[in-house]
Amino acid sequence: MLRDLGDLKADEQVYREQLLEADEELQTVKTLADEFIRIVGTRDQAALDAWMQQVDDSGVGEFRQFACVLRRDLAAVEAALTYEWSNGQTEGQINRLKLLKRQMYGRASLSLLRRRFLQAA
Repeated sequence: MLRDLGDLKADEQVYREQLLEADEELQTVKTLADEFIRIVGTRDQAALDAWMQQVDDSGVGEFRQFACVLRRDLAAVEAALTYEWSNGQTEGQINRLKLLKRQMYGRASLSLLRRRFLQAA
């Protein structure tokens, strides 16, 4: 459903259209998902409030729950849509180091763990 229409084979396109025609809630879900992808992709912070209102009006429970979670940390969501930088690189490095730590847990001393970290860096 979330792939571009041009990326689908002809039979997949027909199947997708049939699904959307058959289920009104699926049409709503598709529209909301596409709009959220557009908002994040273009960093359109102004459209976020309108999208959340659409979600509330839609009655789709999963999206309403998702919007509720976004509202809990709205400042962070708005910052992500406003600023071009992110901490993704940092989070990736931390994840990699935690993985090494878990692999070494109970197997070796602190000095060996230290050497393994330095070797990975």
